[in-house]
Amino acid sequence: MTLISFVVPAFKVQGYLRECLDSILDQPFADIEVIGVDDASPDDSGEILAEYALRDPRVRPVRLAENVGLGPARNIGLDRAVGEYVWFVDGDDWLVPGCLPHVADRLRDTAPDVLIVDHVRAHWNNIGTRSAMREVFPVPPGATTFALRDRPETLKLLHTAWNRVVRREFLIERGLRFEPGWYEDVSFSYPALMAAGRIGVLDRICLNYRQRRTGAITKTRGDRHFEVFAQWHRVFGLMDRWRVTGLRPAVFERMIWHYLTVLGNGDRIAPELRAPFFAQMHADYVRFLPPEGYPVPPGPEGLKHRLVAAGRWRTFSALREAHQATETARRTARRARRRVTPVVRRAARRARDLALGEYYRAELHRPVDPTLAVYAAYWYRGYSCNPAAIYEAARRLAPQVRGVWIVRRDRVAALPPGVEYVVAGTREYHRVLARARWLVNNVNFPDFVRKRPGSVHVQTHHGTPVKVMGLDQQRYPVGAMGMDFAGLLRRVDRWDYSITSNSFSTQMWERAYPADYTTLEVGYPRNDRLALATAEERGQVRAALGIAPDEYVVLYAPTHREHLPGWRPPFDPDRMLDVLGPRGRLLMRSHYFHDRERHPRGPAADGVLDVSAYDRVEDLYLAADVLITDYSSAMFDYAVLDRPIVVYAPDWDAYRVARGVYFDLLAEPPGTVALDFPGLLDVFRSGAVDDEAAERARAAFRSRFCALDDGHAAERVVRRVFLGEMP
Repeated sequence: MTLISFVVPAFKVQGYLRECLDSILDQPFADIEVIGVDDASPDDSGEILAEYALRDPRVRPVRLAENVGLGPARNIGLDRAVGEYVWFVDGDDWLVPGCLPHVADRLRDTAPDVLIVDHVRAHWNNIGTRSAMREVFPVPPGATTFALRDRPETLKLLHTAWNRVVRREFLIERGLRFEPGWYEDVSFSYPALMAAGRIGVLDRICLNYRQRRTGAITKTRGDRHFEVFAQWHRVFGLMDRWRVTGLRPAVFERMIWHYLTVLGNGDRIAPELRAPFFAQMHADYVRFLPPEGYPVPPGPEGLKHRLVAAGRWRTFSALREAHQATETARRTARRARRRVTPVVRRAARRARDLALGEYYRAELHRPVDPTLAVYAAYWYRGYSCNPAAIYEAARRLAPQVRGVWIVRRDRVAALPPGVEYVVAGTREYHRVLARARWLVNNVNFPDFVRKRPGSVHVQTHHGTPVKVMGLDQQRYPVGAMGMDFAGLLRRVDRWDYSITSNSFSTQMWERAYPADYTTLEVGYPRNDRLALATAEERGQVRAALGIAPDEYVVLYAPTHREHLPGWRPPFDPDRMLDVLGPRGRLLMRSHYFHDRERHPRGPAADGVLDVSAYDRVEDLYLAADVLITDYSSAMFDYAVLDRPIVVYAPDWDAYRVARGVYFDLLAEPPGTVALDFPGLLDVFRSGAVDDEAAERARAAFRSRFCALDDGHAAERVVRRVFLGEMP
């Protein structure tokens, strides 16, 4: 038997239907069928269903001769379904990639009558909002089932058909069908919960609920919204017929909440229909009020309930108008403040910047401090990378040099004890930039910084390049959007030294950043620690991360896509852990460009640790047994350890066209290559992650890119730059 039958009704959804169908059919789970019901749609929805059926036998189209509406269309799909479970997905919504294996696992493990899944509201302006799942279940129920009487708060989840997967035989046994008319979900979803002996909740976002700008019923005014009353009448009729006890107060509260929601939406109920709608609310309140009462909400919401109970429309309306007037006044005041505040703030900021600029220029007339070295990394994100390694070597080999770090205010706490620093943007910051003899950075200092006679600028870079950089990006305008190449060259002209890790990097940097600097091809200072690390140090790092000695640790570290802001490669940590087995532990690290989006999970029982906010990436390399990456320079650093590397490049073709690359990573990889997520899982299942072919590839890669990483690169930089020693 097919596990899941998807019933997809289609009416005027031609612009969204392909995305819906693709989201179902492209899931890494095949035990499904899709019954697409063309509800006599006047657009090309029916043709799209037929097209998909021709190329995928799992799609079964049904074309109706006349429009019957959403509820009856779902019933027609249900009658043709053969799956053990049925999932009603509307034609303008779409599934989250990779969700279906988790749904299937939960269905098989717990055999629920109803499985509720989480969702997000996907607004037309690309904003997403979460559901009420976290509020209703602060502690997820997990892989357990329950009856509604044991967890009546379940009623507070959105009462739609598409956020639940229902056992088909259960629907047949209970005779549950969708009624015609609007709000058809009400008289289906609530009775299904009341009748279910086993309800499950999957705390995983599985569906995107599209919030359309136009065309949605919820944005259509008219008297058809009065059909909500008949749907709720059916709910109470079934409660009486089934003699459901103990749930009436909670269901009644939901009914009043829903009525108030519909009435409060100005896009649904026209002003002339508000009074009669309220009158019907009052009538239903009196008709269905439980003898034992119900939990009236506190605050303003409770006041609305009491006014409905008393039938006081004029008071209700007057308070609503007063509230709207107050909100309008507040919005007007906020807009006024927004008009004034930015002007004031800009003026204040301009005055402050002018003052600091004058201070910096005055400091430029003072002598260069012959003992001061200023360090920075990743646009002042903290203490890391090649500058940190050089700083530590200088403290040991050139103690007469005073090192000062520049960091953002929010990164001060992450500095190691005893490191002297200044906060970016302050007077002290401008002073050290003006007075320093040495300025060491893995990116460029700001444009206002002047190259003083006697000062030495050291560009350490922060990785061997896979993607094209500098002037070479001019050939790839998609990836170089907004770049100021003339300004870039002015910054490059300040360099005295360019630190490179291998001959390949030297060649690429000289092409990408043409200027009159000296290249120090000495290896990467940040990799010294990796080259010299001992088994004892590795054990200490793993222990500090909460990793047991016998755990098999995989580090996943993808790079940033400048041409696709916010895009992430498809990666399902739970499925990866399933393949790794009980000893598996997964470390996940986002690119530093996303550091303000980080939400560290901390140690978790599920075996996943978000290490995006971990400052020393070298610790993570030491802890890991395997690295998974894509086009990141992490592969060159990790290769120093001579451990398995897997290149996961699901967008390789698109990436090299849009962003540009310096060499064919698939032809010269540091190990095994996977082009899609199932292939990545197979790399670990099959043992290809560290087989003979992977070892040969890694050896060739190390020979080409890691020969200089012998543990003394930082020392070579300090001796040349700070002590003036020639090799």
